Amino acid sequence: MRKTIFAAFVMAMCASTASAQTIGVAMSDLDKFRAMVLNGVLSHGKTISGLKLVSQNAKGDNELQKKQVQQMIADKVDAIIIAVSDGDLGPQMTKLAADAHIPLIYINNVPSNLSDLPENQVVVASDEAESGTLETKQVCSLLQGKGRVVVLMGEPFHQAARARTQDIDNVIATPECKGLQVVERQAAYWSRDYADQQMQEWLTAGVKFDAVIANNDEMALGAIRAMKRNGMSMKDVIVAGVDATDDALAAMEAGDLDVTILQSAVGQGATAVDAAIKLINGQQVPRVNNVPFELVTPQNIAQYQPKSQ
Repeated sequence: MRKTIFAAFVMAMCASTASAQTIGVAMSDLDKFRAMVLNGVLSHGKTISGLKLVSQNAKGDNELQKKQVQQMIADKVDAIIIAVSDGDLGPQMTKLAADAHIPLIYINNVPSNLSDLPENQVVVASDEAESGTLETKQVCSLLQGKGRVVVLMGEPFHQAARARTQDIDNVIATPECKGLQVVERQAAYWSRDYADQQMQEWLTAGVKFDAVIANNDEMALGAIRAMKRNGMSMKDVIVAGVDATDDALAAMEAGDLDVTILQSAVGQGATAVDAAIKLINGQQVPRVNNVPFELVTPQNIAQYQPKSQ
């Protein structure tokens, strides 16, 4: 009887140990949206019994992020969820995780080595062919196919920034929108403050435009701040962004923002955690896991409030 009880105790302890899993979360930075992504990861992780999440913020420093990943590997985490600022960092991160036989989940930004990822490495993101396309088509519609446009871009080497900007050019090249003309485009690094400064430079230089198309909401909000500071009426210009953050929805409610595209931070976070657990347990996960974008306008904003996710 004692042997039976002892054996059951040992089995229970082994099962408990087997279910205890640790996932490292390596964030390149924590701007508004990436902070929401991290929150999505952590919030979903809390709902899973026995799961421990350890997060690090590289604050835009690629070398620091590499060291943080190396430390996670040294700490023997069971999987790593990583948001890289530059997709070209993919090969380095892939090798680190592959050499350690640790599952790796890229979140929000697609690595340049997507086609070469090993079986236990996957991507959770939204199809960027949708984001800038939905955004620009709506701007085109509001301008009735004609007008002068300025573009605010994210980090030059960020896959999403490049894709969203290419989407803008692709839409403008269509017969319906060929009357749109991009008169200025500059990188504002996803930042509200940088976008404010860039818009101020354009206004000071006398640049005339009918619409602002930004790669994200933070830059759209920075542009709005500068325009309002300079006495511009937001009724005279179309402003578009991407992410549908709480601040962006508030700006839309106020009549300042005309277009935003929902990129579900919570959806990406939850999907990444679920993918990590499956990979840890030896299950198959699709190489690319797409979380769809959605168009948000003043006409349908009610269904996206009060939460932006």
